[in-house]
Amino acid sequence: MLLIAVKKGLKFVENLTKLNLDNYKPLRDVVFENLREAILEGKLKPGQRLMEVQLAEQLGVSRTPVREAIRKLELEGLVVMLPRKGAYVANMSLKDIMDVLEVRASLEGLAAYLAAERISDEDIKKLKDISEEFQKSTLESDVDALLKLDVEFHECIFKATNNKKLIQLINSLWEQVYRFRVTYMSAYDTSHNIVEEHKYLLDAIIKGDSELSKKYATEHIEKAEQFMIDKAMISKDL
Repeated sequence: MLLIAVKKGLKFVENLTKLNLDNYKPLRDVVFENLREAILEGKLKPGQRLMEVQLAEQLGVSRTPVREAIRKLELEGLVVMLPRKGAYVANMSLKDIMDVLEVRASLEGLAAYLAAERISDEDIKKLKDISEEFQKSTLESDVDALLKLDVEFHECIFKATNNKKLIQLINSLWEQVYRFRVTYMSAYDTSHNIVEEHKYLLDAIIKGDSELSKKYATEHIEKAEQFMIDKAMISKDL
């Protein structure tokens, strides 16, 4: 659960801090990016109410950029506005997550297929380096590092497709489920060897085997989907 501190009658999200305003971006964009990151990283939890006054006070800004940021987050599907109740961090049902992962499996399969045909030597080296770092983080049980490196591994494959539209589609889907990955990444690694899955995928891409790359990438996402289904079923039984 997100820790809440009470100060002067206001509820403060412990992991949110005042913004660094020493940049050239419009204030509404700075606030939007900060809140968006807090939602994706789980600092702001699904179902949590977003109070303009409290957020403005904590971030050190006026209510106007906070209000504009919340509206933009609503357009991205990260926030829902409830009549006479206000703004809340959007929740996702298990069915919603499964739907996203189902589409992701197909798109990531396509990305791996194209990457095997188009990847550069530079990106191959980068993938190898990321894989090595991922394995080290696995041994250290560093979940934060695992999440970061997993994203980097897949983003490197997306980049290798040289297809901007495909990259945009996949990134949009990634963001919808990213905040839920924190809850299962460590357990997933012990149940399903992500290191090995990445290795199979990387080897297929290096060999230029498009069909095999597509197969491994699709199975990689499908295993994550099945894990979440199993986890949900176990939770119901408890």
